Amino acid sequence: MRRFLADALPHVILALFSALILLPLLWILRVSLTDKLTAYKIPPEIGTLGLMNYVEIFAGKPFLLWFANSLVIALLATAIALPVATAMAYAFARYNTGGAFLRLGVLASQMLPPIILLLPLFGMFLLAGLMQSRTAIVIAHLTFALPFLAFMLVAFFEGDVQRLEEAARVDGATRWQAFRLIAVPAAAPGILAAGLLGFILSWNEFLFALVLSGPGSQTLPVGLAALETHAGVEIAPLAAATILSLLPVFALLPYLRRHLIKGLSLGALK
Repeated sequence: MRRFLADALPHVILALFSALILLPLLWILRVSLTDKLTAYKIPPEIGTLGLMNYVEIFAGKPFLLWFANSLVIALLATAIALPVATAMAYAFARYNTGGAFLRLGVLASQMLPPIILLLPLFGMFLLAGLMQSRTAIVIAHLTFALPFLAFMLVAFFEGDVQRLEEAARVDGATRWQAFRLIAVPAAAPGILAAGLLGFILSWNEFLFALVLSGPGSQTLPVGLAALETHAGVEIAPLAAATILSLLPVFALLPYLRRHLIKGLSLGALK
């Protein structure tokens, strides 16, 4: 019995932990499929299930515009930040560019409250005529995505990757060839993992998008917040919009799961 309990305890803990993650998602899914009246009832009732809330957010709200804005902004911010962060991380790992002071500065930039960056960005974008545009939000997202990805990627260019580069240099490869043909492919799992996390960070960002966006550039987090009306929060449409906003992340995870696990565990060459 003691051995059985010892074997079963990890599975029970994992089952409880999984339930803590899945039950809120299942609850939101249930609310998204019920009518507005049933969604407010306590104790909760199942009621008649349907897609009326999904139809409403597409027909009565500019959900497609919010979704497109979030997708474009997240993709652009990730596409710009990832190669620049890769180059920064490589410079830190190989040449110790800026020393420990610059590395600490990159890390410390993540500790600043976003509102501190928002005020000067607001003034600069106002002078440049970029307010209420996607460009302003992309630039704002780079302020937190770029240092985060750079600091995360430093570890992937150290250790075994450096020794492989040195062997390639002995065989006649240039520094650029060693970086392009050895370092980047070897660190590919980490780069993909960093890109995924950078996309999620940009996709979920709210404060910058709230202040810098306009009617034509609102992102999904800002649009979801707009579902709170003078009559209260529209729980059922909000749940439907929340489920749809999670789809890109769920679509990416199965394809990048292997690379994400390898990258986060530094398992590219171990």
